[in-house]
Amino acid sequence: MSGTIPQPSGSRTRSWWGWGWTDAHPDDAECVAIGALLPGTLSRPLPVPRVRDLGIADPAVTPPRSLATLVSADPGDRAAHAMGKAYRDVVRALRGRPGRVPDLVARPTDEAGVADLLDWAGDRRIAVIPYGGGSSVTGGVEYRGDTHQAVLSLDLTAMCRVMEVDAESRSARIQAGALGPSLENQLRPHGLTLRHFPQSFEFSTLGGWLATRAGGHYATGRTHIDDFVQSMRVVTPAGTSASWRLPASGAGPSPDRLFLGSEGALGVITEAWVRLQERPTHKASAAVAFADLHDALRAVRALAQSDLSPANCRLLDAGEAALSGAAQDGSAVLVLGFESADEPVTGRLERAVDLARSHGGRPEGTSGQGGGGDDTAVGAWRSAFLRMPYLRDGLARMGAVAETFETAATWDRIPGLIDAVRTEVSEAALKATGHPAMVNCRLTHVYPDGAAPYFTVLAAGRPGDEVAVWDDLKAVANEVLHRHRATITHHHAVGRDHRPGYDRQRPEPFALALRAAKTALDPRGILNPGVLVD
Repeated sequence: MSGTIPQPSGSRTRSWWGWGWTDAHPDDAECVAIGALLPGTLSRPLPVPRVRDLGIADPAVTPPRSLATLVSADPGDRAAHAMGKAYRDVVRALRGRPGRVPDLVARPTDEAGVADLLDWAGDRRIAVIPYGGGSSVTGGVEYRGDTHQAVLSLDLTAMCRVMEVDAESRSARIQAGALGPSLENQLRPHGLTLRHFPQSFEFSTLGGWLATRAGGHYATGRTHIDDFVQSMRVVTPAGTSASWRLPASGAGPSPDRLFLGSEGALGVITEAWVRLQERPTHKASAAVAFADLHDALRAVRALAQSDLSPANCRLLDAGEAALSGAAQDGSAVLVLGFESADEPVTGRLERAVDLARSHGGRPEGTSGQGGGGDDTAVGAWRSAFLRMPYLRDGLARMGAVAETFETAATWDRIPGLIDAVRTEVSEAALKATGHPAMVNCRLTHVYPDGAAPYFTVLAAGRPGDEVAVWDDLKAVANEVLHRHRATITHHHAVGRDHRPGYDRQRPEPFALALRAAKTALDPRGILNPGVLVD
């Protein structure tokens, strides 16, 4: 079947400097209210930044006539593509210091356009930064350096069609620029779904998920986009890589594995065949409270090592539970969810709740088919999960530091890792700001052999020096992760912010091979310079 280009979502406007929609940002009064929760924040919020105050210079290059229709030099467009959406990026925009703004923004509509843009950029030594939804929180879509005469942001969102659906194999060929909601809307008439829902779902693309090995909403089983990939097409300066569409293969190293997680440094992902599934019709969820976090960790480990395979198995520590409204009595809260397209799931949910109860859990209610009861904690967590990025930007306007980072480690290291991060990052925040910090933790994904802790750090900043505080806390956190042999990232990618940790984590023979692949595929060094390799 042939796809159609989805229409824009009403008249809503994306924020160029912060997360999401401009009309969903906290107003000044709400910023003051949330800032009051952290001693030492500003008395009134920083003003919303304006593009005209950035003093953006004219582009350093002019595209050839053959490419002019694909390229924009509009200052607002360029400012919106200068950074991702990390706390660090938001603060730099608020302070009027966005860094190197791209000279041009290109929006190719097909693979040939991508290849033509790369050819032109290579001839002129122009850095090309592949750009999906721009939701990177690791410095993955900006240029830091001075070795290229110009910077081109390569926005793939005009390539947004579901090109084919193979209902017999339950798979689809989809262009890389399809944003999450558009992708799902195009699959819905077929009764199928990709069902990969990262927190950035509304503002991220299939190509971005593939390039960063994004994690989705499944807490067990198919936790990463890798698990959904059949084949990929990738345009590189050395040619186009097109892998065969197969259910599985043992034919040597996987070509798709070379480009999954390559973050645009080796090539531009233009489309992929992905595995689909029927839309779930049976759902059930429950919340279970624990007086002791370590009891909760043991319960989650038992669930991960069982055959129950919950779709959601998120453990919130007491601070995270209080922040989301899931609990206010100092309890940790386990949010459980099950779903299926063909059979009721209440039995599996009941077994999971019983298992949690055997480790000291206190069921707080269930919901869904046959569930009944009160799902207040589950609903509160879900609402807070979606609202949190906007509140983070409100805290940034109040001069606060609001950082998140995630990792993964084996179960034998998890308790000590969580305790060490809480202690050492809290101490570092107090030293850097003179004010106490909140360091909360939740488990987002769980495996039979380990889990992925996700940390939130909230602290008052130093007015005008918030990025330096962020850098200090990031460095401390990275040292703790390295000491506990926990990965530098579980699903947020490496970008530029995680490069020091990534360089320490990867084996040197692999680094040697990666550098060789970079040289072979991108001989002029134009693709996302500074990401993964130098």
